[in-house]
Amino acid sequence: MTEKQQVSGSYWLQTAPDGRHPALTEDLDVDVAVIGGGIAGLCTARELARAGRSVAVLEAGRIAAGVTGHTTAKVTALHTLVYDKLRRTRGSEGARLYARSQSEAIEHTAEVAAELGIDCEWERRSAYTYVRDAGRVEELRAEARAAREAGLPASFVTQTGLPFPVAGAVEVTDQAQFHPRKYLLALAGDLVAHGGRVHEDTTVLGLEEGSPCRLSTATGATVTARDVVVATHYPIFDRALLFTRLSPRRELVVAGPIPADRDPGGMYITPEENTRSVRTAPYGEDGTRRLLVITGEHFTPGTGDTRARFDRLSVWARKHFPDVQLTHRWATQDNDPTDTVPLVGPLHPGARHTYVATGFGGWGMSGGMMAGLLLTAQITGEECAWSGLYDPRRLAPAVREAPSFLKHQAQVAKHFVGDRLRPSPPVEALPPGEGAVVRAEGGRLAVYRDDDGTLHAVSARCTHMGCLVDFNSAERAWECPCHGSRFDTNGKVIQGPATQPLERRDI
Repeated sequence: MTEKQQVSGSYWLQTAPDGRHPALTEDLDVDVAVIGGGIAGLCTARELARAGRSVAVLEAGRIAAGVTGHTTAKVTALHTLVYDKLRRTRGSEGARLYARSQSEAIEHTAEVAAELGIDCEWERRSAYTYVRDAGRVEELRAEARAAREAGLPASFVTQTGLPFPVAGAVEVTDQAQFHPRKYLLALAGDLVAHGGRVHEDTTVLGLEEGSPCRLSTATGATVTARDVVVATHYPIFDRALLFTRLSPRRELVVAGPIPADRDPGGMYITPEENTRSVRTAPYGEDGTRRLLVITGEHFTPGTGDTRARFDRLSVWARKHFPDVQLTHRWATQDNDPTDTVPLVGPLHPGARHTYVATGFGGWGMSGGMMAGLLLTAQITGEECAWSGLYDPRRLAPAVREAPSFLKHQAQVAKHFVGDRLRPSPPVEALPPGEGAVVRAEGGRLAVYRDDDGTLHAVSARCTHMGCLVDFNSAERAWECPCHGSRFDTNGKVIQGPATQPLERRDI
């Protein structure tokens, strides 16, 4: 199979059942409404249903098919290089709470999978953060010490199962990996079995906070709920100004089978080479092959040449795993918090019945599982030792890491102003399958030429905050570089925080 013949789409979506849940078409009254059907939303909803609450999950598209459906699905408490930084910025206790919360979430998930008998390819593996640059070895040694002091089974090693030498690595044993969509579809089934409701194709447009809260939806139905959880990856409501503390990051994935005896036998990541993440998954039924999954080339949505990035990642995969036959390619998106730790808890300082889960920084599997346990404890009135660590209302850590915040805001301002000064290419020069932002009467247009040569035009202003979108030719999507909203070539929302489509225009 050649590069152009690779399947464009997530392997997880293509190898799991395709059951659907109905859209919400009538008013609904529940104890808790959870907006977003990814891992954080479904884990929260399932835990609340098990705690006796009536729960409804409202998903704009399909459950477990957004960011969660495009992950690499590592389930680990080793998050690249986080513990030494946490020890310095949050103290030893903060680092311990972070490690404990992530680890307990992983073990709880293993128990749920066993209890429900979920066939989700759950495998125990060691997780590694490695470097090849000898100049970064001390950084790895410090991370290993900090992770070990935080309570993880961590050590510094120089030998791994990778097919190339490393200068050093942090190893944390007894971590996990799984098939995320198979797990979450079973979780949704258990939620429904315990009285919960799941509604796909139901976009939430408005939130009225109060006692109770009310949600308005694009289907016209109103949801009344005592508590509301916003678990849409990037919060769709701006009243908490969380978008100022989140930086969107997109990464590419290539995958394909390799002989089982070439399996590197762990889950690997390096901050070098614009990030490289490696792991394998079960593939086929005879056990002779494994699916190699490689992620990297992170970038801000709406910037640069995505095709060239896919090419670089594919070249890297074939160089280090020459037996691989790349069969799949897709992309994933994450939000990095400016002060390192995810934002899970009350939506804003005045919130009484609204909660949020966001900013998992590329580690949404363990983070989403943790969020489900934390939010359930908060909503049901239970104590949770790490509530303060993840509290979105925290100020001191945000002030301490103000340079990251200011850098992010500078990048947003640069795009908001600078992208409006870009030269406009002639529409006539657009080849099939390409798009560009062009000048027109009344503003900028995002123009796409389809494979038949027909032009499609929409407003180039993102409906979230008004930044100009740019075209991702590899995925054929319009992307906002400010806050990561994504739209298809007809302007339909693929990914928030935007909830409204790009306006169709004539050309």
